[in-house]
Amino acid sequence: MAEEQTNEEKKEVGYYFDFKEVLTYFFRKKDPNRPSNINIKMMHGINKISMLMFLICVIVIIVRFIMRS
Repeated sequence: MAEEQTNEEKKEVGYYFDFKEVLTYFFRKKDPNRPSNINIKMMHGINKISMLMFLICVIVIIVRFIMRS
C-alpha cells in the first residue's frame, strides 16, 4: 500500500512539470471534427499569443535573476 502512495505522489509531482500539452497546442494538426468559426479561431489565437508572452517573460525573469547573482 505504501508503494502505491509513492507512485501516486510521483504522478502528481510529474503532472506539474509535464509541458507536453503546451507544446502540442502550438504544433497540432487541424481536427476536422472540431467546429470552426471565427470566435474559436480568435480565442485560440489569443491563447497562443498570451502563452508566448508568458514564456518570454519567464525567460526574461530567469535571465535577470542569473545576471544579478
